[in-house]
Amino acid sequence: MIRVNVQITSISGERFWEATQPLPPLQINTNLNILAIEKRGDQTLEVPFILTVNYIPAVAQLSLKGKAYVTGDDKELSEIYSAYRDKKPPPPIIVQSISGIAFVESIILSRTLSVPPPIPLPQIMPPEEQGGKPRPEHRYTT
Repeated sequence: MIRVNVQITSISGERFWEATQPLPPLQINTNLNILAIEKRGDQTLEVPFILTVNYIPAVAQLSLKGKAYVTGDDKELSEIYSAYRDKKPPPPIIVQSISGIAFVESIILSRTLSVPPPIPLPQIMPPEEQGGKPRPEHRYTT
């Protein structure tokens, strides 16, 4: 069984847009870059990564760097490493583990900088755009 431990090693963020000015309509681009898969002993693979978030127009920029440590049995780790050497993408469990942790941290950083989070927010369409059928009403109580 593969286990992935993700550690963030660097976080940086900068807001370029004046805080007193309203934000314009934005496009948010995110890029998760897995830099390598390296052997660290017989039982561990190290996977360095960088997540960058760019806002267009240039409202802010976020960057997170880190390493994922993948452990498991020798056969699984050998398969992952061989696939990497053959230029195949990493297994989904590694990408999902990294993106889950990195995106949560980027959301916290975006809140600190008072910019929209780098995740798509749900779109609520009026009933007429849904074929005229009213949507069921959802109420959340605490």
